[in-house]
Amino acid sequence: MSYHVQVAKLFFRREDSLFRIRQAEQLHGLWKRVAWFFVFSMLLFGFLAWKGLGMDPISVIATELSFAEYESLKLFFLLGRIIFGIILALAILFFTPLVFWIFTDIPYRKLVTVQLNVLLVMFIERLTWVFFIHYIGLDWYVSPLSFGIITSYITQIDWWIYFFGALSIFQIWIMWFQWKSITDFSEMAKWKAWILVILLHIFYWAVAATLAIYDLQLL
Repeated sequence: MSYHVQVAKLFFRREDSLFRIRQAEQLHGLWKRVAWFFVFSMLLFGFLAWKGLGMDPISVIATELSFAEYESLKLFFLLGRIIFGIILALAILFFTPLVFWIFTDIPYRKLVTVQLNVLLVMFIERLTWVFFIHYIGLDWYVSPLSFGIITSYITQIDWWIYFFGALSIFQIWIMWFQWKSITDFSEMAKWKAWILVILLHIFYWAVAATLAIYDLQLL
């Protein structure tokens, strides 16, 4: 049995698509879609940088820089965000499936197929940041769709605000979707699958919070 990879079907015909992926001996069109997702990730993060998302560290020191220095930093910022888009796609499409593959008996390519939907949801989440920043004035870590805004009322420690800012309703859906996929594709106990998914996401949120803390130095 073969399966032609179609990202949209996993949203609208999830049970049927997961069954077909589980039964499939061949996956057609996977790597072409992976390549397109890498291109889109680069374009998306380039667009976000062009819209000024995440440029606060540069804006703060803008008055201390010459025009040439300021424009150079903006260029490096744009290139850095494009590279980050590549790294994010690599992590979601290849590293995450690798972790799941190590702890389960699920074929690696099937995990990559599922992760295409995860990356697409993350793209949608980042597009919502444009709306919140430009029309409401809220940065990504205090988005009303995340737990960062609640955390900011509890503590003033930036790292924790960034950490919980990375936890959003999109991430909750992603965790559920990954858990659903793992339990459908393998015989892993449901509680073990939850622990695996949650621990991996805690790692990602911690990385996101740490990168946000050292954003200026990374420029």
